[in-house]
Amino acid sequence: MNGVPHAQAAALTAEQLPLAESAPTETLTATPAWETIPSWDVIGTADRLDLPAEQLRMADRAHAHITEIKAPHLAMATDPSAVTKVITEAAKATAG
Repeated sequence: MNGVPHAQAAALTAEQLPLAESAPTETLTATPAWETIPSWDVIGTADRLDLPAEQLRMADRAHAHITEIKAPHLAMATDPSAVTKVITEAAKATAG
């Protein structure tokens, strides 16, 4: 399933909670964290669930440090070393 073994995809699907019905219409009452905290984004260019172009648009809006990798939607499962590298870079960049 989009690069993730079927058994692992089934387990991940079973653990996911449904989106709250009110989520699309809720009013934001606080400043989004991405407006004040540095952000990093790993974008899988082979993602067929969330289109990479849309992910890039959101990452640009957040002024995120963007890393594109050839991976499907669950890059952390299909290419954990690439995701770990980005997390490590983010941690080093924000270490006080």
